[in-house]
Formats: sequence, structure tokens, C-alpha cells
Amino acid sequence: MQRKEFFIGIDVSKETLDVSVSGTKSHIRITNGSSGFKQLLTWLQSLNMELSACWFVFEYTGGYEYKLVQFCSTKEIAFTRFAGLEIKRSLGIQRGKNDKIDSKRIADYGYEKREKLSHHSAESAVIIRIKQFLTQRSGFIKERKANEHRMKELMAMMDFDKADPLIDSYHIAAEFARKMTAKTEEYIMQEINKDEQIKSTFQLLTSIPGIGPVNALMAIAYTENFKRFTNGRKFGSYCGVVPFDHSSGKSIRGKSRVNHMANKEIKATLSMAARAAMAYNPEMKLYYQRRKEMGKHPMSIINEIRFKLILRMFAVVKKQKVYVDNYKNAA
Repeated sequence: MQRKEFFIGIDVSKETLDVSVSGTKSHIRITNGSSGFKQLLTWLQSLNMELSACWFVFEYTGGYEYKLVQFCSTKEIAFTRFAGLEIKRSLGIQRGKNDKIDSKRIADYGYEKREKLSHHSAESAVIIRIKQFLTQRSGFIKERKANEHRMKELMAMMDFDKADPLIDSYHIAAEFARKMTAKTEEYIMQEINKDEQIKSTFQLLTSIPGIGPVNALMAIAYTENFKRFTNGRKFGSYCGVVPFDHSSGKSIRGKSRVNHMANKEIKATLSMAARAAMAYNPEMKLYYQRRKEMGKHPMSIINEIRFKLILRMFAVVKKQKVYVDNYKNAA
């Protein structure tokens, strides 16, 4: 890590940023926007802090930190984002909470971890757009399923005709959501075609049996085109498919198990990919049968296949070569 003198914790909210400097009582609240950033620069200058000597530390907030990330990138300020739960659990027993206190705790956490901090970079505009469209797509799918469910429930409870206005309204809403899902997918492909590197990654990933467009897009978006995670195991941990030991001394001898802290949406799409691989890939189908005969639980086997698919995704991206099905070729 490049040596820095000042570790600055920032508590990010929708409208404001609370900023504190580790080891001092210095604190300022600014607006989350360009006018606030100008005020921040003036404040740092008044404290005799050069930007080159500062390291900003803040949490992932799901989007509210976007302007701050762009500001840091423009001014070439080193910054690191942490998961909020990581900081919370590191603090031990704490009493009291407000934005000012949180910014101070974040700053102190950054200082404590200064030897292990890695410099993060801003996501590309295409990655951000893909994430936003994926969220939009997920919303339309949920709306379609909800309307279809209400329609079926009503028809099951009462003898409704399909032409009944009540049923027809749900049908129209479901069809609209279906059309908007397809339209969103078109927009996503337009974004992919804007970036040759992302387009190449998408083609590499979809060459893997079981990995369809949605799984490829999710992997690209949440690995930031395979730059955020250095290997498949780290991404697997993020997705909740890597098991960890659960034992202590002689009293606790639990089985290895995955952690519930994970990106459940990616995990769900990987589950569909695993089932597709078992259905259409002879190698995965045979692997499932062999592991089941050994007494493995079906869900445990599916989890193993999810992890295999993650490792294959990282392998094709690292080698920059489409997937070669050696099992099929040998047969």
C-alpha cells in the first residue's frame, strides 16, 4: 500500500456526507454533490492536508456513494469501500450511533486496516448501466409473476371467465411486464456492445455449458468485469457457495457449510445454471449421479456444481479462450 498520512472516514447518505479524520476531532458535514465536494476540498486545505496524503474510506451503500467515487477518481484520491457489516462487526460492543460517530468509526477502521487497504477504482459507466438494467429487469419479472399469481388465484377461487375485466386487467399487466423485460434485455445488449472488453467477456462466459446470458451478465456486473475479485474462490464466497469449517476444540465438530451472508440474487441465478448444466451437459449429469451414489445430499451437489461453474468462468476469462468441452471431445 502506498503510504498515507491521513485516513478519512465518510458516512454516506442520500443527501449528505459526514466526514471525519482518524486520530483527530475534525469533522464536517457536506451535501452529497459537487457543491459539497468543493467545500470538502476547502476544508482539507484549511487542515493542511494534501489530497495525495489522504485515503478515503466509506461503505458500499448501493448507489449513494456513486458521486463520491467519481469525485475521488477525478481528483486521483485513494479510496476503499467496505461492506457496512464488516465495519460494524469489527468494532465490538458499541454504544450510541449517529452519522458523525459513524464517520469517526469508519476513519478509525481505515487507519487500523491501513496495511491491508487496497486501492479501489470507479466502475465503468457501462458496468453501472448494466447493473441498473439488471435491477430493472428483476423488478419487471417480479411484477409479471405477481400479476400471474393473482390472476390464477382468483380463477381458482371463483368461476371467473378469462374475459372478465378483473382477470383481463391482471393479464394486461403481466403481458406489459413481460414485454418490458424483453425490452430491458435489448437495452442491456446495447450497453454490452459499447465496450469491446465486456463484449468479449460475455462471449467467453456464454461458451460455458449452463452459463446463459443472465448468469454471464450478473457475473460481469458484480465482478466489475472480473476486476473486483482476484479468483473464483473469493467470488464464490461472495455468492455464498464456498463452504467453511464449523468446528471448535472437541465440543464442536460441525459439517462444513456455506455462510448466509451472500449475494442471494447471484446465488439463485447460479442455481438455475447448475440445473441447466446437469440437464444438458453429460459431464455434469454424470458428476451429479456419481456424487449422489456416494451419499451426498442433492443440494450439496448442486452447490458443488455452482462452484465449478464459477471456476470455469474465471478460467475462460483468465485464459481469454472460449470453453473447450474436453469430456465431449473425449467421448
